[in-house]
Amino acid sequence: MAGTPSDQYTTGSCRYQPIADHGLIGDLRTVALVGTNGTIDWYCCPAFDCPSVFASILDAERGGSFQLAATVPARTKQFYFPDTNVLITRFFTEDGVGEVQDFMPIGEDAVESDRHRLIRRVLCVRGALPFRVRVAPRFDYGRKSHTTRLLGDAAIFDSSALSLALTSTVPLEGDGVDVWADFKLTEGESAVFALDQVGARLAPRMCARAEAERQFATTVAYWRHWLSASRYRGRWREMVHRSALTLKLLTYAPTGAIVAAPTTSLPEQIGGERNWDYRYVWVRDAAFCVYALLRLGFSGEAAAFMKFVMQHIIPGDGGPSGPLQIMYGIDGRTDLPEHELDHLEGHQGSAPVRIGNAAADQLQLDIYGALIDSIYLYDKWAQPISSDEWDDVCELVDWVCNHWEQPDEGVWETRGGRKNFLYSRLMCWVAIERAIRMARRRGLPADLAHWMKARDTIYRQIMRRGWSDVRHAFVQYEDGDVLDAALLMMPLAKFIAPTDPKWLSTLDALTQDLVSDSLVYRYDPQATPDGLRGDEGTFSICSFWYVEALVRAGRVDEARLAFEKMLTYANHLGLYAEEISHTGEQQGNFPQAFTHLALISAAFNLDKALG
Repeated sequence: MAGTPSDQYTTGSCRYQPIADHGLIGDLRTVALVGTNGTIDWYCCPAFDCPSVFASILDAERGGSFQLAATVPARTKQFYFPDTNVLITRFFTEDGVGEVQDFMPIGEDAVESDRHRLIRRVLCVRGALPFRVRVAPRFDYGRKSHTTRLLGDAAIFDSSALSLALTSTVPLEGDGVDVWADFKLTEGESAVFALDQVGARLAPRMCARAEAERQFATTVAYWRHWLSASRYRGRWREMVHRSALTLKLLTYAPTGAIVAAPTTSLPEQIGGERNWDYRYVWVRDAAFCVYALLRLGFSGEAAAFMKFVMQHIIPGDGGPSGPLQIMYGIDGRTDLPEHELDHLEGHQGSAPVRIGNAAADQLQLDIYGALIDSIYLYDKWAQPISSDEWDDVCELVDWVCNHWEQPDEGVWETRGGRKNFLYSRLMCWVAIERAIRMARRRGLPADLAHWMKARDTIYRQIMRRGWSDVRHAFVQYEDGDVLDAALLMMPLAKFIAPTDPKWLSTLDALTQDLVSDSLVYRYDPQATPDGLRGDEGTFSICSFWYVEALVRAGRVDEARLAFEKMLTYANHLGLYAEEISHTGEQQGNFPQAFTHLALISAAFNLDKALG
């Protein structure tokens, strides 16, 4: 259950913390992952997609880390300061209790916007405890060397591209590369460590206890004020709000972009090769972002995201994948070359480690439906789009009308060749249908006759060639017989009535073939080769789509049980990675925005159905 800390005994035998044994802190520009053992083992500075400073989650020896923990055997618990993204890690020992408070200052009293600060406050709340801190940065994914200078109770880490300053309230030692300190606190005492980006215009800034206390209070106030805008009052409010707070952490404030996940190359299967860089903006997430944010009342975030969409995604550049790419950089850039970092061993030995994403060049037709659906929702529930933006929409819809019959790589970004994926056809139908709605509702100019003919043609082709008499179900691609969890979107997108006999038969087939204890597999990679080795876990997005499909089909009791089961697979803080293994472990990049968006939507609709 979210907010219920998990117990863990710290040991030196495990080189890697499991993916789920982490919390997330951030400042709306970047984030850090903090393990339940007190180690920051992922941090990129100054932005989500910049090279890492700490990456021991990808290589325990070469990645770099910021360790801070009790030096005696301890049981740990981790939780969020209520209604905030301030993370608390507690250490329970025979001699006392201590805690580390981790946060990045944010709010009206935060430090300069181009300074990135990470504060770690350690307190002894009972008895007396010895602690050890060790800061071992490894710049540029461990590829760039650095030097370290000690200046009193501060250390300056200098690399060719980035400099950081560590200020401390306890004396530091160093070896020219790393710094460390051993210290003991008694009840009521505290120590503070602050890591700042520094440079020509940013001098090192001291962080005394009083300043850390003030910035702690300001950051808590910021998060609570932000969350107070939520209109959600239904069941599972704590999980919904934790998902909202997580989505906010994954937002890049300068542009309004929302990254798919803040990590790269966390494996979908330990030892497998399905390791990707998710620190970018997927067009596919657009409709889900706008829907979830508007449902909860966060109109400002929805407006910022739509501003990013309108500035950077429309109009496209007419590349090989059509007028849109499937993903963009957080600053709107389109060039995202993929590289493998051969010097890193990967999480628990799961190589390769990749940066960049070659899937950016794939043709995935479903993104047109996702994008135009998001514009439709924003135009209807928030603010009408402009005349220039409508012209861009018309250009996209005309392109879809002329190109929807192309085979593509599909929603799951397979690398096994293009097919006539049904989900791609479905979302092309959505693109045209939502544009028709906008044109009619607002009296906007459009070639409605052409659009309606294309929309109806797509509908009839899905019904004719996407239905399998053998499987009694809609299938993954035309004239095939393989099932695909993406088809759970058919009633959610209002393509088919949720009680239509063909859909109910499809839902039963999906339940039988792809569902395991409420968890849903995307597809069977043995039945439909995707060009990659190894297996994968169940896909958490699809599990929440399944809940919503059950709700809409009137199977509310089943939906509620499936939803409650899904909540048990969250980590101790209510966070989800991309997938869940057959043993219930979190797999893939963490946390994943899409999963938390789907959770919000499923909770909203299930709560509404329950009354």
